[in-house]
Amino acid sequence: MLLIDTNVWLESLLGQQRADEVDGFLTTTDTHTLAISDFALHSVGLILMRLGRPDLLGQFVTDITADPGVAVLTVDVPDLARIPDLHARFGLDFDDAYQYLAAQSHGCDLVSFDAAFDRTDLLRKTPADLTP
Repeated sequence: MLLIDTNVWLESLLGQQRADEVDGFLTTTDTHTLAISDFALHSVGLILMRLGRPDLLGQFVTDITADPGVAVLTVDVPDLARIPDLHARFGLDFDDAYQYLAAQSHGCDLVSFDAAFDRTDLLRKTPADLTP
């Protein structure tokens, strides 16, 4: 399972610099192997609404829930107590620590453009790393 970080989804949705890389990855990867954390899903929604793009949010939710759909993963509330330790050990902020916990607890590889994960024991991949 591949946990896709917020920045990867937004890169495509907003047509940013690496959108083609993300789009190539998403079109060549089986949807049933993809996951998003509930935190990342809400973050995408928050960012798109702040940017005045509710149309993109509606389409995004429709796309990720289409059969077979992208799995939505959560972190158990007691595990959130580990976030201060992850901040101290790796210098992760809250959202990165949440993504770390989601990937770790669900046995996922993390797909992200955020180099902060390179300071952890979790191997980060980019969409280009996973595209044939």
